[in-house]
Amino acid sequence: MKKKQPIGLFDSGIGGLTVAKAVKNILPNERIIYFGDTAHLPYGDKSEAAIQAYSIKIADVLLKEGCKVILIACNSASSSAYELLKEYVGKRTKILNVIDPMVDFIGSNFQNKNVGLIGTKRTVLSQVYEKKIKSLDVDIALNSLATPLLVPMIEEGYFNNKISHEIIEEYLNHENLQNIDALILACTHYPLIKEEIQDLTMNKIEIVDSADVVALSLKQYLEKENILNEKNDDSDTFLISDFTESFASSAKTFFDSPITLKQHPLWD
Repeated sequence: MKKKQPIGLFDSGIGGLTVAKAVKNILPNERIIYFGDTAHLPYGDKSEAAIQAYSIKIADVLLKEGCKVILIACNSASSSAYELLKEYVGKRTKILNVIDPMVDFIGSNFQNKNVGLIGTKRTVLSQVYEKKIKSLDVDIALNSLATPLLVPMIEEGYFNNKISHEIIEEYLNHENLQNIDALILACTHYPLIKEEIQDLTMNKIEIVDSADVVALSLKQYLEKENILNEKNDDSDTFLISDFTESFASSAKTFFDSPITLKQHPLWD
């Protein structure tokens, strides 16, 4: 039965869909249940306590759906609520985050390098990447920059245009991001502007986003636990805490098949 159970993913909005799409590409036989907490986006400027409260409520929804794994497809929630969620769900399901697979990837691929990182205020202030990379005992110089305008910009559909170009360029010119060999996109929204970043850096630095890295890590976990689904006849489910036109419009661009959004408020 457990092989047939779905994989749950959640984020504050459309960003986690970059991870969901990668999961479907790598694990086409898995059914996913995605929760976008559009009523409370962006998470990046919320307090740790608020993000934890939202995450617990979402976990309850995904537990009721019988998810065999819950993947926190959001860096802000991963940094603020991962440990609490692990304790809260106990043995009922497995909680995974987007940060640990990225830290392992960075540690393996960027030793003796200068690495930049952009993310939300919550992720950057937590210094979670710095702490975890330091624990690996590898020689990596990490310089982080909070880029709070990017998530609301992306959620409103402002990417690949003049406005987004100017905002991204302003951030990339910051002193923290000079003379780097690679740039980590420490927010699941940011793959949507990856091409713009590559153009602005003239492809001179490696741009690293989490989607494929996290999806591959998830596959490895399912294989290890022998809970890979061998055949999926059910459709995926997309839940949102508040209906927004921008989410509905952006979500359609991620998947080949039509997406039906179901509203599921976290508080009635």
